[in-house]
Parts: sequence; structure tokens; C-alpha cells
Amino acid sequence: MEVSLITGGAGFIGSHVAKHCLLLGHKVVVLDDLSGGFADHIPQGVEFVQGSITDHMLVNRLFNEFKFTYVYHLAAYAAEGLSHFIRRFNYNNNLIGSINLINESVKSNVKCFVFTSSIAVYGANQLPMTEDLVPQPEDPYGIAKYAIEMDLKAFHHMFGLNHIIFRPHNVYGENQNIGDKYRNVIGIFMNQVMQGKSLTIFGDGLQTRAFSYIDDVAPYIAKSVTMEAAYNQVFNVGADTPYTVKDLATIVLKEFGVNADIRHLEARMEVVHAHSDHKKIKSVFGEKPAISLQEGIKRMAKWAKGVGARKSIEFDNIEIEKNLPQGWNK
Repeated sequence: MEVSLITGGAGFIGSHVAKHCLLLGHKVVVLDDLSGGFADHIPQGVEFVQGSITDHMLVNRLFNEFKFTYVYHLAAYAAEGLSHFIRRFNYNNNLIGSINLINESVKSNVKCFVFTSSIAVYGANQLPMTEDLVPQPEDPYGIAKYAIEMDLKAFHHMFGLNHIIFRPHNVYGENQNIGDKYRNVIGIFMNQVMQGKSLTIFGDGLQTRAFSYIDDVAPYIAKSVTMEAAYNQVFNVGADTPYTVKDLATIVLKEFGVNADIRHLEARMEVVHAHSDHKKIKSVFGEKPAISLQEGIKRMAKWAKGVGARKSIEFDNIEIEKNLPQGWNK
């Protein structure tokens, strides 16, 4: 039986990937420190280990104990905007922690290392963003992700470690941490609505993203290890149609049946327009109908109403406070 390690498996995308790996017949081990995930997100039938990828002794012990066939690396602190102000934390968690996993994967002869990178590696690039563009990340989160991508290629060249890199973007859906005020605008909007607050938008709200429902992302990641044509390749994965943040707010308010005010905050430093091309992943994995933004919002809203509003999480270790966006200070 294939044994798969899923880091970040109590988190949003990771918990869905864990579910799909179980459906593939894998024995699944989840490693998560619960800093951004929840134990009740982990599917039944999974072996859960609470701990961090930055603990190299723990990582070493798990590889020796379970003899993993595959590694799905989804653990990260994925707050792009905040990463400017928490650089040490960002690189320690998102870069050094990843290297701990890759080192052990080489030593254990793992068949394939699946890495969830991000559209953040592209920066302000040509649209739509294609996999053959030269990445130009503009924030430390994207820089860390691209560094791992490059290192995986170097590991393959030196040691023969197979890898698959996915660049998802603006993923939303059930199990998202709606209490995180620094990331995931759909979750932030829903949490604000359920607390009777105004919706907050940085700048004019005309920045665009192609918001991607979780079921249009997680199944591809899970089954990728079964497709050798995907090995040592990079794939954009997610939705094709961009929407403005302002339009998104309107769709969320309509789904909840409320007329909340929209409060515009000072614009922050971010890529204004970002959406990617998905011809490559469709050519390898095949095409399937995508979930529309309206349908995805409906499904997520039903789940969010069930779990209720969550208190916004304060990040306690801001390293640089200069130019911190409005509303992010304690």
C-alpha cells in the first residue's frame, strides 16, 4: 500500500487533499502544528501527528517510521501581504521547513514529492500567467515558494527526486480558516458578514483575481502522483475567470441576503491583476467542468453558516511595523 505524508493536512487545502488520497487507497499520515488548521478538519482514517515541519528531528523520525511512498507538502504560512512584515518567520517556516522535508525525501527514496507553490511566484507578470514565464515574485512568500521550486529541480538533477509543482491561486471553500484577517478575502468577507460588520476592501476594489473553488484544485493535487506524465512538471491550477474584489463582495452579500456597508481601506502594496492560464494542466489531466464562483460561494456560505463566525487571529510576532496595512496592527 502507498503511504502518503500530507503536511498541513489539518488546514484548508491539505484536509481536502487528505480526503482524496484516502479515496485513492493510500495510507495517509498528516503532520500539522494546528497553527492555522483544525483537528476536526482531518478526515477519519488518517493518522495525525501534531508537530511542525521546522522540527527536523520529528520529520526524520516520521520518515524512518512510516517509509513514505509520496510526500504532499501543503504546510505553509500563506499570507502574502503579511510576509513583508514577518520575513524571518516566513523564511523559517516556508523555506527551511520545506528543506527538512526534501532532505528526508531524498534519504528515504520517496517516489514523488508534490509541492503546492503559488501564483505569487509570478509577481506582476504578463496575463494570463503561463508556466513558461520567468517568475518575478514581489513578496517574501512568493520568493520562498520560488526558492523551493528551484531547489526541487536541483534535487532532481543531483539526486533523482521526482517532484510535481502546483501553482494554485485564490482558493476558497469549506474548511477555510475564516478567522484569519490577513488572507483569504472570501473567508474574511463571510466572517465580517456573520459578525454584522462592514466589509473591508483595500483600495478601490478593482484589483482582479480568479477565485478557485477547492474541488477544482484538491483532486488534481491528490491524483497527480498516479500520472507519470506530470512528474517533474509545473502546473497552474484553478479557475479561469477573473473577478474584481468589488464584484466578489457583491456576490457574497447577495448569498447571505444582507446589505452591509463596504468600507474602503488605504490601498496596500500588492499585485493588482493576477490570473493564470490552465492549458497545460488540462492537456495532462484532462478537462472537467469547473465550479462557477456563484456556486462555489453558495457551497462555502452554507458551510460557514454552520460553523459560525470566528474571532480574527492576531499575529503576535510582527517583525517590522513600518508601512503595516490599515487594520493589521493590534
